[in-house]
Amino acid sequence: MGYPRVGAGRELKKAEEAYWAGKISKQELLDTAALIRKENWLLQKEAGIDLIPSNDFSFYDQTLDLSLALGAIPERYDSLKDDRLELYFAMAHGYQKDGIDVTAMEMTKWFDTNYHYIVPEITRNQRFELTFNKAAAEFKEALELGVRTKPVLIGPVTYLLLGKEKESGFNRLELLDRLLPVYIEILRQLEELGAEYVQIDEPFLNTDITDDIRDAYRKAFAAIHQSTKLKVILTTYFDGLADNAALAVELKPSILHIDLVRAPKSWEDVVRLLPKEASLSLGVVDGRNIWKNDLSHSLDIINKVKAIIGEERLVIATSCSLLHSPIDLDNEKNEISLPVQVKRWLAFARQKVTEVVTLADLAGRSPSYISKAALQSNVADMEDRRTSALTNNEEVRQRVDAVTPDFASRKSPFSQRIVEQHRELLLPLYPTTTIGSFPQTTEVRSWRSKFKKGEITKDQYVALLKGEIEKTIRIQEEIGLDVLVHGEAERNDMVEYFGEQLSGFAFTQNGWVQSYGSRCVKPPVIYGDVSRPKAMTVDWAVYAQSLTDKPVKGMLTGPVTILQWSFVRNDQPRAVTMKQIALAIRDEVQDLEKAGIRVIQIDEPAIREGLPLRKADREEYLDKAVESFRISASGVKDSTQIHTHMCYSQFNDIIRHIALMDADVITIECARSQMNLLGAFADFRYPNEIGPGVYDIHSPRVPSVGEMVMLLKKASQVIKPGQLWVNPDCGLKTRGWTETVDSLRNMVEAARIMRA
Repeated sequence: MGYPRVGAGRELKKAEEAYWAGKISKQELLDTAALIRKENWLLQKEAGIDLIPSNDFSFYDQTLDLSLALGAIPERYDSLKDDRLELYFAMAHGYQKDGIDVTAMEMTKWFDTNYHYIVPEITRNQRFELTFNKAAAEFKEALELGVRTKPVLIGPVTYLLLGKEKESGFNRLELLDRLLPVYIEILRQLEELGAEYVQIDEPFLNTDITDDIRDAYRKAFAAIHQSTKLKVILTTYFDGLADNAALAVELKPSILHIDLVRAPKSWEDVVRLLPKEASLSLGVVDGRNIWKNDLSHSLDIINKVKAIIGEERLVIATSCSLLHSPIDLDNEKNEISLPVQVKRWLAFARQKVTEVVTLADLAGRSPSYISKAALQSNVADMEDRRTSALTNNEEVRQRVDAVTPDFASRKSPFSQRIVEQHRELLLPLYPTTTIGSFPQTTEVRSWRSKFKKGEITKDQYVALLKGEIEKTIRIQEEIGLDVLVHGEAERNDMVEYFGEQLSGFAFTQNGWVQSYGSRCVKPPVIYGDVSRPKAMTVDWAVYAQSLTDKPVKGMLTGPVTILQWSFVRNDQPRAVTMKQIALAIRDEVQDLEKAGIRVIQIDEPAIREGLPLRKADREEYLDKAVESFRISASGVKDSTQIHTHMCYSQFNDIIRHIALMDADVITIECARSQMNLLGAFADFRYPNEIGPGVYDIHSPRVPSVGEMVMLLKKASQVIKPGQLWVNPDCGLKTRGWTETVDSLRNMVEAARIMRA
């Protein structure tokens, strides 16, 4: 359904960042991208994939690609239209040079994944025009390499639903009639180039949709079929079609793709409705997790479907794009961080391609010897994992069973706690803080690398980090921040750092997955039961607090986010693993409090990310997520202030559960939305304290004092000033020191103006 685009060695990330820094030319960047595409296409061809995707590559995000292709470019970027690549990156992360200062477009999570997309900005008078047919260009590029691909496009209805109306009083679906002619022109050009299939991704078909959306689907696909002879692969993923199965079939795809990892039984409804002229694509290989496919189980599903509709109408596929998977397990050589036995249970993108081909062969009339041997080996691997002592810790399981409701409750309600916290912390109105991390320079990262390689001793490494912590504290004091952080110089990643110190986790060296743009993450692998052998952050927090009289936050990642941003074991319910992590974080919170840390932040940016696509499934998930957070946060005194942080989320539909988390202070991303996300908290009359981000840390531009004062004034109109904190949108790890200091100085000045 799509292949990772960052390159096995993150070549795209390195080239993009070098280009942005002016270290390589545009042509060098384009050459790197072309090489990645070539390698991806040829790898899949050589493996035996029949329908190879193209246009799954992107410099930043596939939604932004389509916005650019359709000419859906906000007016503020007009001065940059002469250079398509500069325009593209400006839309993604802003632009501030040569006398031009424009903000980036809004960014949010792609359904329930940790991948971010750039949100289309849609106005009432929106016009569409074909500015660049990237899908056609890449199809032609592949064809010249001898690979006839199936171009991949986000569907027209999903594209509009992913967007955001920038004016009130209209529905973005009203623009479908304007969008379709341009969308169809993209398809016609593909047909003229010789394309036979086009993959149209419409994941909104797996959500609860209204009648107007159903009508939009009917109109869109009727127009597509009338205008082109391309065979449409209608792709759905991340859940089952359920009540939309009949609609999906009504749209007359040549091939309908369903996700049988997320909805294993969803084929039962679809096969009864599928017309004889249509084929069914079975997404049996997990595109989002790293566990080896249980070939016997997948074959059982394939054979059941085959018995009903026949072999010739079956397509075997990944459940969704492999964008969400690391690239190649063969690149993992470290047997300490990734034990041999655990590695035996895994499959990355390249291995998943082989699994798809193997399953297709095994489901055929005369499977090859190689496929039969692979099946035999796979059966042994499945049994090895099921019976391994590595996956089971009876002590951890007993502790989870012993959890009572008291574990998830603070001693007093917020109205009483906040009085004690104000008396303890003595903070001004509009208190200022940051989200946790400060810039991690190349030098800081080199210390970690040298320590891991044994080139410096532990004492030398600790001394270097303490120096960086002191520098960070002094800078914050000089800027005038009220609640400080130690800067997290010792941390490689906000989840990986904790996973390295918890039992039940393994780690890859090269298991990188794109999060947004050039930002890649390397999720830990949770293979067993989770516990905390010893304190993880206390020494660093205590050292930082010893350097200043101002409060320093203890910085932790919450149980939901650790779960969501890891590759989670799939052999027990996710909620069980989440509760195990919650108990481990609870132990750390209590140890921080005992060590004298008065403010503790438990970050949960991924709570909404895990929200199921279907409303009927959400209450159970949210109840368990809130319970896990409260278990982690509730073992402290009333005077200890608990913060949490969430970013890039729509909060309206989960605001009640955010309140039930009962964090004393919540910080949220708000700058790109110009404080619009704060409306949910105002409408709900959110009772606790809140820090809406006043500047976008994902952009290198430095916001002015006036810009931040304007945002704070907007915030103070809907939230009482006594409840408001002042902070950036997110952590500052990826930013440079100069822009960070300049931005924070402006932020502190904005807070002073608001106090006055």
